[in-house]
Amino acid sequence: MISHNNCLKFISGHRIQLVVVLCLLGLCMAQSRMAPRKRQRHKTDERVYLQHADMLRFDEYGANPGAQILNGHVAFLHKGARMTCDSAYFYQETNSFKAFGHVHMRQGDTLSLKSDYAFYDGDNQMAEARHNVVLKHRATTLYTDSLNYDRLYNVGYFFEGGKMIDKNNVLVSDWGEYNTETRKAVFNYSVNLKNPKFVLTTDTLHYDTRTSLANIVGPSVIKSKESVIHTSSGFYNTNTGRARLYGRSTMTNKGKEITGDSLFYDEKRGVSQGYHNVIYKDVDKKNALYCNYLWYNEKNGFALATDNPVMLEYSQKDTLYVHSDTVKVITYHLNTDSVYRTAHCYNKVRAYRTDVQAVCDSLVYNTKDSCMTMYRDPIVWNGERQLLGEEIRVYMKDSTIDRAHVINQALSAELMPDKEHYNQLASKEMFAFFTKGQIEETQAIGNVRSVYYPVDDKDSTLMGLVYIETDTMRMYMKDRQLQKIWTSKTDGTWYPMTQIPPNMYKLDGFTWFDYIRPLSKDDIYEWRGKKNGTQLKNISRHAAPLQRIEGNEIKQESLE
Repeated sequence: MISHNNCLKFISGHRIQLVVVLCLLGLCMAQSRMAPRKRQRHKTDERVYLQHADMLRFDEYGANPGAQILNGHVAFLHKGARMTCDSAYFYQETNSFKAFGHVHMRQGDTLSLKSDYAFYDGDNQMAEARHNVVLKHRATTLYTDSLNYDRLYNVGYFFEGGKMIDKNNVLVSDWGEYNTETRKAVFNYSVNLKNPKFVLTTDTLHYDTRTSLANIVGPSVIKSKESVIHTSSGFYNTNTGRARLYGRSTMTNKGKEITGDSLFYDEKRGVSQGYHNVIYKDVDKKNALYCNYLWYNEKNGFALATDNPVMLEYSQKDTLYVHSDTVKVITYHLNTDSVYRTAHCYNKVRAYRTDVQAVCDSLVYNTKDSCMTMYRDPIVWNGERQLLGEEIRVYMKDSTIDRAHVINQALSAELMPDKEHYNQLASKEMFAFFTKGQIEETQAIGNVRSVYYPVDDKDSTLMGLVYIETDTMRMYMKDRQLQKIWTSKTDGTWYPMTQIPPNMYKLDGFTWFDYIRPLSKDDIYEWRGKKNGTQLKNISRHAAPLQRIEGNEIKQESLE
């Protein structure tokens, strides 16, 4: 039997052993993580040779026992490198030396290392240069106060601040390294890359001196004369001005902002391309464009958006949303006082705003006259009113609908409060005028036909149906209620509600397209076309005759 005390001792001992094992395990794991950072070094047995010194002496009992004290034009040779200085302590036993004053190491025709002081370990091929250090390699120059140069791996490390000058680029950071074999550099902490055209600020940067390509691997800002780039991952060619940016980057230029999962920018051409979840914003004009692919030229103001594009106009309280297959923006007279743009949305256009909704096949918005023109079976809704025709032009004023012009096969309909009957107006051409988003006047011109229901002011009941045929009609409304009708010579009929002929309830071609109407900003993505048989009829237009000469006769031919 094991006593209680022995049992406690046994458990306690095992706990101590367990803690020790866990500590050792943790130490092994930490070492295993740190191990890859240390490069395996192959010590050389090649000796450091003293090539020259004006004076040599030993001081076994001084401050540097075992050292040869050298003065005057000191020079060493080691594995193809020549090192000179004013004075030195040479330790033959450890194959190393300390150099003082005008220290200069040359390796071939491409590498030069200068400093005020240096320690060189010949076995490890490591030079530790201090104070006023200048490393020159081909066209690249590195300035720092503390540099360790590893000749075995051709890498120089600086860790107390450094500045690298490469062609037109000046790179500054707190810590960094430069590989003279690959000619690539890594900069960390407070990195600043200055170029005559831009300034790049980041915390981590990889730079290739051969290609002048900067590899961005951390949150960075690139500022030029007119643009600012925010990114956390990408490549920037300092020679060509081309950038490949990833990780949700943003570019801003003259009040225009582009954000995307991937952005490509060509500074010389002024071309930007965005891929996936792209957002284009015009901060000054307060409009935006969302898509999955965007092509934009900042020099001529041309933009093309595809893959589920949506345009937003938010200069007023309510935002207008427009969706189509493709959006194209063309800018005229850029960088002048008369600049204006046209936005072309085509194939399956759907638009929504709280006060107006629209559907058509294609749409063009011109900022010059604030006119939005809709083509091919366009329909516009405002409250309980529906407007359609072959072509509809909507004019905006202060981003609010001001007037509308319907061309050919114009038809206006308004759902009555009983949700069963419709006021209707059909004509060849129609105008609608709005005040603060509310319709106040309607003008119908050419082959006008009207169906409307007078309402009893006392109980708001429908009093009957009035059918009118005329050449011109004007209807005046207030608070969406019909106040007055003006017509030229008319031919009309009044029908009591109980005696309305079945064929008089609706004009020819009337259909209430409530199943097509966008119901919200999220309902613009699903295309719903008109049902068969409800499309507008194709009406042939009269064409001017052509004249052709046959002999001495002149004949006329119709274009139809």
